Amino acid sequence: MKPGVRRLIEELRGARVLVIHPRDAEGDALIDQLKRIGCNVRGVWPPPAAIPHDIDTVFQLIETSDEMIFPEGTTEHPLTFIAIVDYENPTILKRLLDSNAHGVVNKPIRSFGILSSLVLARSLRGYTRRLEGKVQKLEETLKARRDVDKAVKILMGLKQVGEVEAYELIRAQATQKRVAMADIAISIINAQETLGGLGVLDAPVSR
Repeated sequence: MKPGVRRLIEELRGARVLVIHPRDAEGDALIDQLKRIGCNVRGVWPPPAAIPHDIDTVFQLIETSDEMIFPEGTTEHPLTFIAIVDYENPTILKRLLDSNAHGVVNKPIRSFGILSSLVLARSLRGYTRRLEGKVQKLEETLKARRDVDKAVKILMGLKQVGEVEAYELIRAQATQKRVAMADIAISIINAQETLGGLGVLDAPVSR
């Protein structure tokens, strides 16, 4: 077994799972199977207004109600969401897409396949989080670059220097103050906007 798969399975022991499903034979079968896998499980119905903060995985029955609320995770409180589907029609499929589920369990619920669905869903959630982290870092990098470019143009106008010299001035200040160049750039932009608003400088150019 590959280390990554072994780790995913080991992490299931102690996973904190909430099953949002009527307390019938199928709901109990799902809960019992999750307990056999080693998860800490609790069941609830009807769907709660909010997911408890100690929960990391949710199985929820998808209904046709327009008022249906799907659990949402945050950076601090990520959730793996697995949808339970009773039947397939356009409304249910739309709800399924709206839910942004990491996995699907079809009814009638059977013990076979629950482990696979759980492992795949948690793997997908982890992969999605890593992608989101990379995208966020890329967006921050691009914004920092735009801020530095704008600050360079401001200094070029104020000090009547070339682009390279203006860039080096920002870099030298960042090194001296031990901060990122983007921080110095934002300070320059904010100062230009403030002075522009007071009429000391030309009106600032929007970012």
